[in-house]
Amino acid sequence: MGSLADAVGMIGFARACDAVAATTAKSVKVERLGCYLSSLDEEDLAAAARFCSGYPLPASDTRKLAIGGRTLASAARRVWGIDQAALSLAYRETGDLGDALGRFVRGPNAPSLFDAPLTPASFAQLLDEVASASGRSAGKQRELLCERILRSCREEREAAYAVKILTGELRIGLREGLVLEAIAGAFERDVAGVRRAAMAAGDVGAVAVAARNGALEQIELHYGRPIGFMLASPIAFGSSYRELGDRKWIVEDKYDGIRVQAHKTGSSVRLFTRTFSEISRAFPEVASALAGSDGDLILDGEIVARRDGRVLPFRYLQTRLQRVDPSAQLLAQTPAAFVAFDAIAANQHFLLERTLTERRAELVERVRENDHAIVSPWLELEVAASPARLAALYEAARERGNEGLMLKRADAPYLPGRRGKWWLKLKRELTTLDVVVVGVEWGHGKRNKVLSDYTFAVRAAADSDELLPIGKAYSGLTDAEILQMTGWFLEHQRGPLGAHALAVEPSVVIEVAFDVVAPSTLHASGFALRFPRIVRLRPDKRPDEIDTLESVRRIYAEMLGREGVVQ
Repeated sequence: MGSLADAVGMIGFARACDAVAATTAKSVKVERLGCYLSSLDEEDLAAAARFCSGYPLPASDTRKLAIGGRTLASAARRVWGIDQAALSLAYRETGDLGDALGRFVRGPNAPSLFDAPLTPASFAQLLDEVASASGRSAGKQRELLCERILRSCREEREAAYAVKILTGELRIGLREGLVLEAIAGAFERDVAGVRRAAMAAGDVGAVAVAARNGALEQIELHYGRPIGFMLASPIAFGSSYRELGDRKWIVEDKYDGIRVQAHKTGSSVRLFTRTFSEISRAFPEVASALAGSDGDLILDGEIVARRDGRVLPFRYLQTRLQRVDPSAQLLAQTPAAFVAFDAIAANQHFLLERTLTERRAELVERVRENDHAIVSPWLELEVAASPARLAALYEAARERGNEGLMLKRADAPYLPGRRGKWWLKLKRELTTLDVVVVGVEWGHGKRNKVLSDYTFAVRAAADSDELLPIGKAYSGLTDAEILQMTGWFLEHQRGPLGAHALAVEPSVVIEVAFDVVAPSTLHASGFALRFPRIVRLRPDKRPDEIDTLESVRRIYAEMLGREGVVQ
């Protein structure tokens, strides 16, 4: 591993990442990354730690790079003179845009106007320029900066990782928790102290520098810097619920909205999504409602569409999601509310290590409820509930217009970015549909050599052969099934549907499950399935036996009836 410390610039970063990706052992990943990080100066250290965590910018930075594959491919064509056919072939073989584009670097000593080698620090500066591009010429600015970045790359792997960072697809088996462990090991710091500093700073790069300088305790909690959300693991509806054991659980409804973290300082309230995008202006009534809460707070909750005390289906909220400055008419038509279910911080103290019961007490004491801000009602189970009891609670939640149930251990800490058995979500599919596959796409990563993403359709009517697409699914089948079907689809393709997709003979019937069916202009059917999953292949069914558009309309109408919504 000494050679990793000897490599410099983005070439050294690339070699370190390849070394990390080469092992599946988490402890070895941490050791190799720690060795690399300990070799860097402060500026490169901050940038490299951030990149390894999957962030091209600090996690708390709400700006976006807005760089897509098309922009990068266009820049690569101008810099290296590649053609679309060669790029498509390279992508097919690698399943990764960075690895594909890296193949076209002209050589380690290619002449350039930018003779200084690219380093993590200088790359971070260029990324800052990309994120700062604005105005009518923003697109052109980004294209020129992408060209500049690619021209600065001297080696294949250096270019590959530059593109991976630009697209947010590092794929070396790291997550932020492992990077924090590597930082702790590299500079001989306490892991818990490094994690606390990361939650306060909102930037793993700043934490790495603080760990190097022995200044972790100087990082204070800053409001307005979102931290990771705690996640839940699904459990099967109707099972024996052995996951609950004999622990004490808190049960609440699972809301059909958008997960939001609310930061309140004084009378100012900022709202952040799970992608750390700020949406405060889009929901002014929510921000105003939370402003009256007691003290400075960081709250976890869900923004839902809510009228007359009843939560409305997610499709109502969708009309608000793309509106930065909603009109008074829209605010009145689709009022929103924040349903608070956890308290992450109060004043200058994190509450992460307190139990859920203790955090709930803070929540009840501090949140001032009104039409646009409420505390999620909950029920405490002293012992694990019977399947029949949970089924009754589930049906009651559905009657209230919600998705299902959340079950949370009363003694659970708040673990940002973690998905474990502390929180469990209980949902069941609305129903299933039999559909036919009409298009397929090459997968990504480990599935880059198989056709794993299926576009599917229903029939327009029982007496019609017209097929109407209604969704796309990529999960549910085994690797063996996907491999077998790839061979069939290649033999029965009807032509390209784009750079990485094929139209196929509509003969393969699959059964798909989903959570919600909603009107949509994206598909010819006029509907879209939310969270579709492939239940199984249906070789026992012919394409003329699949469900029709009328079936979809009936399911939609039944859903509206259960929700008590009148159109």
